[in-house]
Amino acid sequence: MYKLMELEDIVRIPPRLFGKPLREAVLEMLRESFEGRIIEGIGLIVSVLDAEASEEGYLTFGDGGSYHQARFTALVYSPVNQEVVEGEVVLVENIGITIRLGAVDGFIHKSQVFPTRDVMYDRDQGIVIAESGKRIIRRGDVVRARVSGVGYDEQRGVMRVRLTMRQPYLGKLEYIKEMIEKGKGEREGA
Repeated sequence: MYKLMELEDIVRIPPRLFGKPLREAVLEMLRESFEGRIIEGIGLIVSVLDAEASEEGYLTFGDGGSYHQARFTALVYSPVNQEVVEGEVVLVENIGITIRLGAVDGFIHKSQVFPTRDVMYDRDQGIVIAESGKRIIRRGDVVRARVSGVGYDEQRGVMRVRLTMRQPYLGKLEYIKEMIEKGKGEREGA
């Protein structure tokens, strides 16, 4: 889920930025150090949108920069367990498929792609086949999945998003529409 978050930090303004207005210098330094960064418990910082900094900064011995307390607003992507997401299939492997969720990629293990165990993978063609060829997911298809777990590795800058499509109304959008139409037909006939 994308959200706006208010964060705080102490920002170092290098001497090269002393000629700029303080707000612009703080924004530049915050964007440099936070955009694209993954922070456990917060998520992936997509963009720093706005910032306020205290006019009074402080200096440290041997450092030409000034340090200022800053509050800033950031656009953050933070997936939540059980959240339903949509994305494009970007990679098909023998162990599962990778889905582009926008800011990050999610992974669906092969056991979580279809409700059936009758599944074949063709990495070269980038397809997953189930139910003896009745259901096919290709690289480039848009699918709906549910977040089943999120893991962080801040040191390597990686967020792992685990997904599943085994529940009803998850999977390739075309198959979800078929399921809905089939359900409407059964209700109207009853």
